[in-house]
Amino acid sequence: MRRGGSGPSGRNGLGIVVFLAPVLVLYAAFFIYPLFFIGFTSLMEWNGISSARFVGLENYGRLFSDATFKLGIRNNFIWAFASGFIQIPLATLVALILARKVRFWKFLRTLYFLPNVISAVALAMLWKAIYNPSYGLLNGLLALAGLGPHNWLGDTATALPAVITQSVLYIGYFMIIILAAITTIPDSLYEAAEIDGASVIQQTFKITIPMITGTLVTSITLAMAYGMRHFEATFLMTGGGPAYATTTMGIQLYNKMDAFRYGEASAIGAILILLGTVLIVAIRALLSKNDPMSEAAQ
Repeated sequence: MRRGGSGPSGRNGLGIVVFLAPVLVLYAAFFIYPLFFIGFTSLMEWNGISSARFVGLENYGRLFSDATFKLGIRNNFIWAFASGFIQIPLATLVALILARKVRFWKFLRTLYFLPNVISAVALAMLWKAIYNPSYGLLNGLLALAGLGPHNWLGDTATALPAVITQSVLYIGYFMIIILAAITTIPDSLYEAAEIDGASVIQQTFKITIPMITGTLVTSITLAMAYGMRHFEATFLMTGGGPAYATTTMGIQLYNKMDAFRYGEASAIGAILILLGTVLIVAIRALLSKNDPMSEAAQ
C-alpha cells in the first residue's frame, strides 16, 4: 500500500531533476547569466577591448540627462500602447468577423496571416517605398485627389505615426490566436442566445468577448512586449530620424554598441528590461481584473 505524502518519491524526484536539468542549464546560460552580465557591465566604462573600469551609476546618470534618451523612452511606450491597444482591437475585430464564417473566410484568414511569413526587412523596405516622397504609392494616391506630395518619413510630425502604422496593420498573428480562442466557445451558448432573441452584437459582447478575455489579455501583453523591444522596422526605415523623432531605446542601444560604449549600451538594456517588466506586469494585472476566469478577478 502506498504511503500518504505530498512530496514525490525519491525516484520521481530524481526523474524530475534529470528531465529539467537541460532546460535549467540552457535557461541559466542564455537568460540568467546574460541578465547578470548586463547589470554588471552597466556599472562599467568599457569599450569591449580594454579593461573595464567601475563607474557605478555614472552610465545611468549620463543617459537620464540626455534628452534624446528620454525621447527614446517616450517612443518605446508609444510603440507598446499602439501595439496593445490599436493592433489587438483590429485583430479582434477581424477575428470576430471571420468566426462568423463569412464568404471566403478561409481565404481571408490566410491573406491576413501571409505577412507574418515574410521577412520584416522586406516589409520595411516595401513600406519605405510606399512612403517615398517622389514615387511612393501613398503620394500617388494623394496626387489623384489633387493633393501635393508629402515626405512621410522625413517630417518629424509624421515619421513616427508612419512607422507605427505599417506595423500595427499586420494583425495576422494575433488574429489567428484570437480566432482559435473563439472557435473553442460551445455553439450551444450561441444557440441559446438566439432562442432568447439576442442579436449578433449582443452575442459578441455578452458571450464571445467575456469568454476570450484571457486570450485578449495575453495578446495585449505579447503585443506590448513586442512594441517595447521594437527595433528593426524603424532602424531600416528612418534610422531613428528625422531629428531623433522615431528613435527608440533599441536603436540607441545599437548606436552605443556601434560606438564601442558597451557600458552605456548595457545600461540602456537594463533600463529597457526594467521598464518593460514593470509595464507588462502592471498592464496584465489591470486587465486581468476584468477577466472572469482569472484569479485576479475572483
